[in-house]
Amino acid sequence: MTIVHRSGLLLLMLAPLLGAAPVAHAQSRLEAQYTASLAGIPIGKGNWIIEVNEGKYSAAASGTTTGLVRFFVGGHATGVATGTLSNGHPVASNYAVTIATKRHTDEVRFAVAAGTIKDIKLEPKQKPDPHRIPVTEEQQRGVMDPMTASLVLMPGAGDMQVPQACDRHLAIFDGKMRYNLTFAFKRMEAVKADKGYSGPAVVCSVVFEPVAGYDPHRSAIVYLTKPHGMEVWLAPIAGTRVMVPFRAQIETPVGLGVIEATQFVSVPAPAHVTKGLKTQ
Repeated sequence: MTIVHRSGLLLLMLAPLLGAAPVAHAQSRLEAQYTASLAGIPIGKGNWIIEVNEGKYSAAASGTTTGLVRFFVGGHATGVATGTLSNGHPVASNYAVTIATKRHTDEVRFAVAAGTIKDIKLEPKQKPDPHRIPVTEEQQRGVMDPMTASLVLMPGAGDMQVPQACDRHLAIFDGKMRYNLTFAFKRMEAVKADKGYSGPAVVCSVVFEPVAGYDPHRSAIVYLTKPHGMEVWLAPIAGTRVMVPFRAQIETPVGLGVIEATQFVSVPAPAHVTKGLKTQ
């Protein structure tokens, strides 16, 4: 579950894919709620609000541990990302995440300008670690933040639930770690939220490749680089050409880890909400 921890969001276990087409004059808001489980045991819950409005997007999420996990390592995380849809590509502007546990609080903030990370702020500051592969300035170019990477923009005007939705290779930076995710089509599945969306989902396999900002001897990293059935299930936001994760899962040494939507409701977005988004 390292990707969840590093991005600070329980509901974004695999930080899925970003597409390459504009959302023309779309105005919609996704209100989603997720639960996280490990070997069938509930360990967390979260909510996710995404707004797509006249060439701009905003995504805000929060998550908290539950059950026995909350008793031993209780924690809460919040995150937000904003940006624009320009020349057929999402362009991130700002990203921020806060992870608070019983022992400490971590904050990550940075801006993005034309795919280049700017003005990184880490609280507390990251201590030098001789075992960690450093992130270079070059590796902070041509990347996206984990929240922006959760949006899939589909081209054209036809069916969105097609194998091509999984045709993605993403370069991601979360403020500390630089990694790649490669997706491939696996199958189609029918999904049904307790409230909201019911219909087909595109299932993509996921391959994790660490690049920098990590200890290569850390057991969690070593585990994630090997095939363990990582999948992301994508569903559409009504009224847009955007798809986002409905479910994500990975095999772990103690059982299947799953994050799945219990609510997935698309509603018209108020026009004033995204007008004030900060962009670079």
